[in-house]
Amino acid sequence: MPTQEDLAIKLNTKKSAISRIENHAKDIKLSTLENFVQCIGKELKISIA
Repeated sequence: MPTQEDLAIKLNTKKSAISRIENHAKDIKLSTLENFVQCIGKELKISIA
């Protein structure tokens, strides 16, 4: 698993932004979340029921 620093470099952002994502940020852009998920090797699925 990449570190917060690794992810920040890949996403061209700050380590603090990665920390906010990991700690349930409420104001994250969907595009940022998609990039984050891709960097950690996961798939993002969104559904509205």
